[in-house]
Amino acid sequence: MASAAEQLAANVNWGAFSKATELKKRIWFTLAALVVYRLGTYIPMPFIDPAALGAIFQQQGGGILGMFNMFSGGALERMTIFALNIMPYISASIIMQLMTAVSPKLEALKKEGEAGRKKINQYTRYGTVLLAAVQAYGISIGLENMQGPSGSAVIDPGMLFRLTTVVSLTGGTMFLMWLGEQITQRGIGNGISLIIMAGIVANLPSALAGTLELGRTGALSTLFIIFLLIMSVGVVAFIVFMERAQRRVVVQYPKRQVGNRMFGGESSHLPLKLNPSGVIPPIFASSLLLMPLTVAGFSGGAGPEWLSTITAHLGRGGSLYMLLYGGLILFFTFFYTSIVFNPEDTAENLKKHGGFVPGIRPGKNTAEYLNYILTRLTCVGALYLTVVCLLPEMLISSYAVPFYFGGTSLLIVVSVTLDTVGQIHSHLLAHQYEGLIKKSKLRGRRR
Repeated sequence: MASAAEQLAANVNWGAFSKATELKKRIWFTLAALVVYRLGTYIPMPFIDPAALGAIFQQQGGGILGMFNMFSGGALERMTIFALNIMPYISASIIMQLMTAVSPKLEALKKEGEAGRKKINQYTRYGTVLLAAVQAYGISIGLENMQGPSGSAVIDPGMLFRLTTVVSLTGGTMFLMWLGEQITQRGIGNGISLIIMAGIVANLPSALAGTLELGRTGALSTLFIIFLLIMSVGVVAFIVFMERAQRRVVVQYPKRQVGNRMFGGESSHLPLKLNPSGVIPPIFASSLLLMPLTVAGFSGGAGPEWLSTITAHLGRGGSLYMLLYGGLILFFTFFYTSIVFNPEDTAENLKKHGGFVPGIRPGKNTAEYLNYILTRLTCVGALYLTVVCLLPEMLISSYAVPFYFGGTSLLIVVSVTLDTVGQIHSHLLAHQYEGLIKKSKLRGRRR
């Protein structure tokens, strides 16, 4: 027999959506914030020659810079105030989470609840400012060294240009960080993930048109384009299947008598997702690969020889790039899963509420059992993320196909869409529950 939640979910329709005024306000706020973000990707920085920069980027825009441009929604290629996008904030979040895992002081701060979380978020913001300023200064120096067929990309190089670039790019990143937090609090979905997804989706039509143009000119065969589209649909279906997969651990609650009434005795389940880390590992891995190459990619070969060698191997489809990217995805999958799900805390909470896994003793044995299951699930989830992100990269690196058809971009779009739709569904269910409560109160008053 279907549960009450499942029955309500089956009855969710457009009529229920039209009555959920709070949900509509959140959706409109989210859309308005994303429009503001897209408009900001067209506000250029001062002292930049767009024609010269476009010609230079066409020569050097492949590889890791092409992926960076994809995450920024084309803002890097146009060199706008949002060229750094939200990547410095993600890098700062990685550093803070790593420090939380190794620093007892930060770990104690994390356990303080809401106050500790706010303090850690404040440290993350300070780190974002520092990282954004360093990367922006590196980009300003790199831009001054860039020379193309039509000359330098900078109209008036010097200290004023460097200062302006640092202020513009750092301010743009901080604004996007604030905008993402506003979307999370007052809108629908995770604001940071939605900003990254919006940049990818905004360039999908032009990427599709470019792929079809390559087919028209004969650079790509029609058969390969059809195979690419079928592969993209197959990857999307595979991602949806894996993201919804979960292992349900049965939890039993004993019966207890309170007065003359008997409570408990029911059985529930603890859902363990196959990929609890979601889209975080590929984003973290991409951010770490992009951060040290921000300056190197724009140096135009003016750096030392060892830096040029590393940059060449870190190109899209390169052996070093594939190795580091896959290794970072595996690492962050296990690392982030250990943060979002703690078997010891879960076992302790079950023990406090009288719950137990059938056949497993409460406490330490339950924690070990949950950790055993979670480790096996995380292994499968980590391999799934690595295959989805690397296999299309291997195919695409051999052909002149836009980056937007890669596994990473598809994974981000599908995962963020599923998460956002899930939150919309939760709001609809909450609205229907509120309606039922109001009706029951009105009936009680009439009686």
